[in-house]
Amino acid sequence: MTERNNKPRTPRGQGFSTEKAKDFKSAIQRLFRELKSFRILICIALLLAVLSSILSILAPNRLSDLTDEISKGLVVKKDNLQTLTTEIQTNLKSGKMQDITIDDTMVSIEDQQQFMQAMQELGENPDANQMYQKIDTLPASIQTVIKPFMDMDKIKAIALFLVGLYLCSSLFNYIQSICMTTVSNKFAKSLRSRISRKINTLPLKYFDKHQAGDTLSRVTNDVDTIAQSMNQSLASLVSSITLFIGTIIMMFVTNWIMAITAIVASLLGFSGMIAILKNSQKYFLARQEELGNLNGHIEETFSGLNVVKAYNGKKESDQKFQLYNQRVCDANQKSQFLSGIMMPMMNFVGNFGYVAVCIVGALLTMNDVITFGVIVAFISYVRLFTSPLSQIAQAMTSLQSTAAASERVFEFVDEPEMADQSHITAHLDKDKVKGDIEFQNVVFQYDGNDKPTINGFTASAKAGQKIAIVGPTGAGKTTMVNLLMKFYDIKSGDIKIDGVSIHDLTRENVHELFTMVLQDTWLFEGTIEENIIYNQPNVTEEKVREVCKEVGLDYFIRTLPHGYHAQINENDSVSAGQRQLLTIARGMIKNAPFLILDEATSNVDTRTEELVQKAMDKLTEGRTSFIIAHRLSTIRNADLILVMKAGNIVEQGNHEQLMAKQGAYAELYNSQFEE
Repeated sequence: MTERNNKPRTPRGQGFSTEKAKDFKSAIQRLFRELKSFRILICIALLLAVLSSILSILAPNRLSDLTDEISKGLVVKKDNLQTLTTEIQTNLKSGKMQDITIDDTMVSIEDQQQFMQAMQELGENPDANQMYQKIDTLPASIQTVIKPFMDMDKIKAIALFLVGLYLCSSLFNYIQSICMTTVSNKFAKSLRSRISRKINTLPLKYFDKHQAGDTLSRVTNDVDTIAQSMNQSLASLVSSITLFIGTIIMMFVTNWIMAITAIVASLLGFSGMIAILKNSQKYFLARQEELGNLNGHIEETFSGLNVVKAYNGKKESDQKFQLYNQRVCDANQKSQFLSGIMMPMMNFVGNFGYVAVCIVGALLTMNDVITFGVIVAFISYVRLFTSPLSQIAQAMTSLQSTAAASERVFEFVDEPEMADQSHITAHLDKDKVKGDIEFQNVVFQYDGNDKPTINGFTASAKAGQKIAIVGPTGAGKTTMVNLLMKFYDIKSGDIKIDGVSIHDLTRENVHELFTMVLQDTWLFEGTIEENIIYNQPNVTEEKVREVCKEVGLDYFIRTLPHGYHAQINENDSVSAGQRQLLTIARGMIKNAPFLILDEATSNVDTRTEELVQKAMDKLTEGRTSFIIAHRLSTIRNADLILVMKAGNIVEQGNHEQLMAKQGAYAELYNSQFEE
């Protein structure tokens, strides 16, 4: 296990907290540079979003025309009524009655007389119903001149135009949605592929400095955040800005008094919302922080439940839980209350705008400044004006999250990779390797450390030898193995395998030559047979059974429901010893010329250790083996024992030779039996 320099874990809540980018502008610019292969699709989507918004803006004016046209067919023709009345009165004053022609319709003297008689019967302020009933009794010529008439051809033309307008707007919106979905999914796929390739090219030191959860979060959460934001926010932002600006222009073009009324009414409502949002942010932040504290406390309590019970810490733990729980409750109550009033506030803003438009519009209509259709148009404009404001705010918040996520993703993508190996041509065939390894004055220093971890390490291992590396914690034992596996590049010196410098071999070639059995066993989801064969081609089932019999696993496997085809994963209830035996069987299947055992028996009991030790003895047969062990009793039969301290070899020899010296090894060995 590598010497890690992990950062402390920060408890996080289950809710999503919005992060802000360190440099929003640079992050967004980098994101758009990365999207250059999708620019055509993005431009098409944004253009369609703008066109869809423009069509939506034009619709209310045509709706106004439709309303006015329908209104004309619901009331008498006032102009014709006034003209007819004036003409008759003029004829009466002149004392000479004559036929009158209005809109190509001739009204005879007799029809005029009937009309005047009907008007006298109605009086000065006739009721609308009485007036329409009286019109139905008038002569046909009078009805033709003043009776309401709907121009159905014109109404139909406007209605069809509106339907076409809305259909085109919806179609454009649908196509842009498909375009942005395509872009976001393909871009997310390409990012995940890049990250996957990047993981395989990053040096081990990166993973020593970064938590696995952080890297996983970049692959999943951050990439998903970018994809969702691109799919939902980018086109929405452009569309909302177009709607907002276009609506304002159209309102002023239609009627400036009504435009000012609608804008002022909406902004008054939004000012209240902004004030609430500004004061509510602290409660949302507090909610996330307190939820994180509560989850952190629960995780700590349950992970160390035995210790809590053993030290009678339940009461104190419960008190802390109640405190954190109450804080979460208080923060939740305040944040959810403020969040809950957002929708009523939005409804109020819209309704307040409608009321203001209706009142001012009614006054202007009474004074013949505007028609009824303009009021209908402005009711639509109020909706188009208020909706983009909230959408713009949401889109900007989403873009902040996107910028933060993209920074994290591209920060990972930009990490320095391992040195290029394209120039390396040397290759060692694992079936032909003798098994000699030589360390020549190896020096290695971790990034950020003041002093080298390995300083002038020199040693030789002959083919088939069992080499044990011992020493106190931090002496550099595991680091030495990591250098041997080429997980790290040495600062100076050299390591030679069968006389070939490790610098002249690719990392994949070096890994092919070694089998590793580590302290931390690793199983993946699959069958037992698949776990043992892992990544080794042309391995028969008979070979797997033979290996398992050698390491003492066959009986255990046959007790399982499906034997070698039983499904298993990291979370199955398989004992530590059985896991270790499975990894040893995996190493025997690989059949590499070199073997590394790194604390392979540290997590098992004494009885299981005997089984594992026998399996390891079989595994080391015919291989050059490097064994790291704290239990020195397990390496007494090693051909060569290297005693390390502060990155240097302070003693070397076999067990008897080192015990006779009564030096560092003897001190380590005897300390195991001290009371």
